[in-house]
Amino acid sequence: MRIKYDLSYGICFLSILLAAFLWGTSGTVASFSKGLSPIAIGTISLGFGGLVHALIAIPLIKKNLHLLITHKKVLLLGIIATTIYPLAFYSSLSFAGIAIGTVVTVGSAPLFATLLEYLLDKKNLSIKWLISFILGVTGIICISLGNGNSNHIENQVNQLLGILFGIVAGITYAIYSWIAKKLIGQGIDARATMGVVFGISAIILLPSLFVTGKNLLNYSINWAVAVYLAFIPMFLGYFFFSVGLKKIATSKVITLSLFEPFVATLLAIYVVGEQLSTIGFLGLFLIFMHFFTGESRIIEGIE
Repeated sequence: MRIKYDLSYGICFLSILLAAFLWGTSGTVASFSKGLSPIAIGTISLGFGGLVHALIAIPLIKKNLHLLITHKKVLLLGIIATTIYPLAFYSSLSFAGIAIGTVVTVGSAPLFATLLEYLLDKKNLSIKWLISFILGVTGIICISLGNGNSNHIENQVNQLLGILFGIVAGITYAIYSWIAKKLIGQGIDARATMGVVFGISAIILLPSLFVTGKNLLNYSINWAVAVYLAFIPMFLGYFFFSVGLKKIATSKVITLSLFEPFVATLLAIYVVGEQLSTIGFLGLFLIFMHFFTGESRIIEGIE
């Protein structure tokens, strides 16, 4: 038996992990804002970061314009999903907390991504996926029940709303990832796809800041948060994400992204001061068993 390491796959693998790490910081950074609603924060993140993606990708968009127009219906679905995602994600963080919101969002996304591949790409569901599915769902349930601050009815209602928003975010994240992978498979440059999808989504969302972003100018910390969210997790994160999509299947990309809730949870506990009970930490453990079960292909070419 000869084992051959695929360097390009390894680079894509590490790119996804780096993207997930950057995304994992977004909830903690957003928590330092003052007087900004989840909708405003989501709009700032996608709005400004999306415009940067679009501007940088203009030459590639022109080069791939014919193919992009050919797949305009798929692009439209991607734009809708991308527009909804940050609003649902930051609402989930606001209602359920950074740890739970991130875990539910990113933990549910691989499940929806695999179902998309099964229903639309006719890919078979393996026993390993079923085990990963059970671990992931059980982990989400445990961590959702493991918030140390959920004793009051109001907190429980907010947590439930946060979980629902997280599931919506997970669905839209899976849809965007599947569409991006599909378009790359049709020969469209990943950065051109991101430029169009994020750019149009940004144009749709940014006008809402006239209503939701009034406090953006009132505190200097809000500007710092806005710049960080737009350029670090949004711009750099999705740049590395696009690199990873070139070699890795959508469901595996999203499974690798489960590194994000690990980072987010640690920061939420040790920086923000959120609390998790024993069952919550059990949920984290199950999520990461779900992670390792879902992604085992780092070394390729076993003969």
